[in-house]
Amino acid sequence: MESTRIPAIPVTGLYGAVVKTLAKRMLGKVPDSLGVMWHHRPVMMDMMKFGGRTEKWHELDPSLGTLATMACAATVGCSFCLDMHYYMSRDHGLAEEKAREVPIWRDSTRFSPLERRVMEYAEAMSQTPPAVTDELSAQLLSELGAPALLELAAKVGYLNATARMNVAVGIPSDGLADACGLAPLATRAASGVASQS
Repeated sequence: MESTRIPAIPVTGLYGAVVKTLAKRMLGKVPDSLGVMWHHRPVMMDMMKFGGRTEKWHELDPSLGTLATMACAATVGCSFCLDMHYYMSRDHGLAEEKAREVPIWRDSTRFSPLERRVMEYAEAMSQTPPAVTDELSAQLLSELGAPALLELAAKVGYLNATARMNVAVGIPSDGLADACGLAPLATRAASGVASQS
């Protein structure tokens, strides 16, 4: 694991064994960053619980939710969140070809107008200060309905909290998508031309 700003400690004990089992079941492996979060178990567990609850919401199409969370992670710069949500995209019905191009969605031709608006909304919410416009909100409200738009905002808000925390403590990508054989995410090259990472 790359060096984090808070050093990882061993995840031990019966409670640790349970948490590692759950992480492996959900992600296919135990993320190295679990040792960082192990310093404050109530924070870790509450964030994991709330994250799990967001996965049970059902007003927003799961593939749109995944596009939004990945666009948020890319905007904030959280490689761990981007990797994790790319890994989870298969369970949310999002085509791999679309999922891998979220970091370059503005240059990609794979996305529908609605998908583009959802990612634009996620990016706008992830700015400091947030830059969501009345026009974009109104358009998404008419397309998705109030319950789905609220769910979209809540998912992006929660992802902002976790992504910004991960960036602040230096938690890097854990190679979850690599471990399950997904193609590398597309990245923007310094020249502005899309490439594979």
